[in-house]
Amino acid sequence: MGVVSGNTPEARGRVLDLLLRASPDALVLSVSVLGDASERYPSVQRLASGGDERQRASLTSLSQAATGDPAVIVRQDLRAIARAAAGAHVVLALPGNVDAVAFLAELWRARPGTSALRDYYDLAPLAVGLDPGRLLRDLGCVHRAVQVFGDRPRAVPVTVAEAAARQSEAAQVMVLGKGLEEDRGRREGSRALLAHLNPSATVLLDDAEADDGVSLMTLTRPDPRWAVAGPEDRLDVVTPVVRRCGVDHGVASVLWRSRRPLHPERLAESLPRIMPSVVRGRGHLWVATRPDAVISWRSAGRHLELREAGRWLEDGDTEGWRAASAQRRTLASWYWDDRYGERRNEIVFTGAELDQDRLRTVLDAAVLDDRELALGEAHWACLPDPLLGSVARGPDG
Repeated sequence: MGVVSGNTPEARGRVLDLLLRASPDALVLSVSVLGDASERYPSVQRLASGGDERQRASLTSLSQAATGDPAVIVRQDLRAIARAAAGAHVVLALPGNVDAVAFLAELWRARPGTSALRDYYDLAPLAVGLDPGRLLRDLGCVHRAVQVFGDRPRAVPVTVAEAAARQSEAAQVMVLGKGLEEDRGRREGSRALLAHLNPSATVLLDDAEADDGVSLMTLTRPDPRWAVAGPEDRLDVVTPVVRRCGVDHGVASVLWRSRRPLHPERLAESLPRIMPSVVRGRGHLWVATRPDAVISWRSAGRHLELREAGRWLEDGDTEGWRAASAQRRTLASWYWDDRYGERRNEIVFTGAELDQDRLRTVLDAAVLDDRELALGEAHWACLPDPLLGSVARGPDG
């Protein structure tokens, strides 16, 4: 099963055209989701095209929009296709307001008493079409929010910049369009930026590269990378952080790691020196005031989101280890400390003209020093925390 998306309808349509050239008999299931962050379920419209008559006949429910959890509705459609025509090549075309990795994780998750989609389909690379001018404009837009659907029945508001960054990072193949005439000079810069935002993805220019027969075939064949990190695994907050080395058209990425907890007040004071040149930041933190919580760092433009995104793995926590992705378990074993376990800070920053040494020096100054570290967690809990707020204390303080 192929999955396509795009930051404009035209960009998504172009990827679909390329994919159908490589697999002209594929059945395309196009999805649109209309809704907001209210308590009401969204409206989910699906349109089937291509394929054969038997495949299309299996989708009798497509004549009208359905209201409900988008993942549940689409899962039912895909099961119906698989039962009507085993081995059919299906292309799922997702709209721009769907967080593809989160949506696929929910789509692929096995439910009690039902068969999982992995029993019917092998996933091809997630292919995303991108208009270069729109990409750069969206990555700079932090003053406006959009409603995005993912692994929940209802939408979640995120900034336009965050939505654009997630879409680029989700892709395994990106097809970079020519864009408007005024955007032609930005194409190579966009390509360099994408190579840093998602170093493991293949970036194709929509010309000779995208028309190459070998490139077209990569859009239709099952991708072995899904076996290494499936849709659910890619949601694990403590995942390997990949950094592209070198500088491309002025774009660079900086990896910062530390095995000491961050002092939240010093981290807050350091942000004005960190954020101005950063286009994207992703990673996880070990914050002294919340020693058991994994704090996710997501920044797009000058908008930063810090939130509790899970718990650190503990020795003897069988359920936690079982729920973690295989990659996380491997990393935890590699980094394991007898006292602090897998706890660590790890962030990749991407931006233009980043001063790598200065960035690392600023963050190194925000971790606890030897004296603070020796005072222990009881003292850390009393530290001022302007970023995440004070921790509620029990009756014993």
